[in-house]
Amino acid sequence: MNILVTGGAGFIGSHLCDSLTAAGHNVTVVDNLVLGKVENISHLLDKDNFKFIEADILDTPVMEGVFREGKFDMVYHLAANSDIQKGGRDPLVDYTLTFNTTFAVLQLMKEHEVKKLFFASTSAIYGETSDCLTENYGPLQPVSNYGAGKLASEAFISAFSSTYGIQTWITRFPNVVGERFTHGVIFDFIKKLRANPAELEVLGNGEQCKPYVYVKDLIDGINFVIANSHDRFNVYNLGSDSRTKVKEIAAMVIEEMGLDAAIRYTGGDRGWVGDVPEFRYDLSKVNALGWSAPHDSNASVRLAIQKGLGK
Repeated sequence: MNILVTGGAGFIGSHLCDSLTAAGHNVTVVDNLVLGKVENISHLLDKDNFKFIEADILDTPVMEGVFREGKFDMVYHLAANSDIQKGGRDPLVDYTLTFNTTFAVLQLMKEHEVKKLFFASTSAIYGETSDCLTENYGPLQPVSNYGAGKLASEAFISAFSSTYGIQTWITRFPNVVGERFTHGVIFDFIKKLRANPAELEVLGNGEQCKPYVYVKDLIDGINFVIANSHDRFNVYNLGSDSRTKVKEIAAMVIEEMGLDAAIRYTGGDRGWVGDVPEFRYDLSKVNALGWSAPHDSNASVRLAIQKGLGK
């Protein structure tokens, strides 16, 4: 297929591009490089079936040309603000980069009659709850601007899918870890310990407990869902079937770095405003489809730490 990947130079997007090009698809990436990096896709630039365009999705004249030339069969839309704390400081970040980019892509798909869409969503749409989260859980009450932007995006995707006949796959990610990451707890811990090997500051009380999934396992899950679910509108949670506490991640990072650092907790049940300190995914729907993550949450975290340290 002729495929457009928005945000394809980013952490998850670049791994997706690896998979799509290896499968023989013609892949065009559009990325403004605010969060993405050319080095994430540098190994793909000389491939005949890969093309990179540095552009802003909200630049309508440029994107009109991209769609005219690309004649896309499918769009994988991953471009968004992925820094929840940054979005919390300024709500315009997620309104612009998470929601408006989605609406712009939908408008372009409608005008150019592209009939297949994959959308990268998030556990953040569910909000804060002690319930085990199923795909039809509700009411959905996100507590971060990032989650709100993704939920609003899902709503418009649903409407466009129904109104304009766009077959859609949405997967909701938990915390994704692995090589090429640019932020997140593991990234932050490694950075802090390199600056001060004697002490690690941990935001909150360390009891925050969430599922983590290794990025290459996630890509495998995305590909599996798209290949094996055939409704007009398909929604799946993706992730591992276990969880990891932040204090466990801190201990693993210290161990893998070979340090004897003290851990200092800032206190409170969460790291920042908009953080969801604990959630659990119900993966029975994707498990019934035939997919489960090869690595559990702890194994995903340890593997990501090792990759982050270049091991």
